[in-house]
Amino acid sequence: MTPHVSVIIPASNEGQYIGPCLSAVLASGPLPHHLVDVLVVANGCKDDTVAVARSFRDMAAQRGWSLRVLDLPEGNKINALNTGEGHANGDLRIYLDADVVVSPDVLPELVDVLATDQARYGAATPRIPAPESWVTARYARFWQRLPFARSNAAGFGLFAINAAGRARWGRFPDIISDDTFVRLQFAPRERVQVGATYDWPMAEGLARLVRVRRRQDQGIAQLATLFPDLMRNDDKARPDIRALLKTDPVGFCVYAAVSGLVRLTRRRDATSWARGR
Repeated sequence: MTPHVSVIIPASNEGQYIGPCLSAVLASGPLPHHLVDVLVVANGCKDDTVAVARSFRDMAAQRGWSLRVLDLPEGNKINALNTGEGHANGDLRIYLDADVVVSPDVLPELVDVLATDQARYGAATPRIPAPESWVTARYARFWQRLPFARSNAAGFGLFAINAAGRARWGRFPDIISDDTFVRLQFAPRERVQVGATYDWPMAEGLARLVRVRRRQDQGIAQLATLFPDLMRNDDKARPDIRALLKTDPVGFCVYAAVSGLVRLTRRRDATSWARGR
């Protein structure tokens, strides 16, 4: 039987980003022995996300791939993921944020490492494009030195699983941090990072950094409360603060400022979704 790959891309008001995302996916290196379907799950879009995504259907067909765009009225990433999965045909599944831009070797290398009967989680090598704001540039520079950012197969913005891995849970639960939920389904030895790179933009400006970081912290705390057994797979090392401060004092101060503001605003409503950028 011909192996099948599904690429699932939730998108909410991503008209500015979905074009470059799909262009990159459809420019991927060859997958000669695989059927490929790409699912863009637009949810609660008020912009031209749906129209832009649908404009790539002919490009997909030229490759022999299918591209389907599902237009959901409600903006909800978890519902978008579950809906996309309900329409996906692939045993191998690759999940992308709509603002991610993959290099040509990402899909072929991920498919290669997922080709096993053992449960496997795959991720590519992230790159943060040069930020526009001074604050984000310093924050990103420091953040990339943290143990988690340097850890194996961190999977932010992009991750992939095979059929044996996907069998470990049912529908995505109503949680904040879907990517961490999936990553922690796998022991560190079951995670593989390929060398191919992808661009993952970071939030621009202090206010957005604080909002995103607050949501990330809330997501981890929620997982620890709802799924404590998963935390045994969390291999994140503690940072050496003194060494990091000595290496990049300015970046440290910016990072510390964002962390402090997160603590000050921790009690705000946590119902809205914040993108990684």
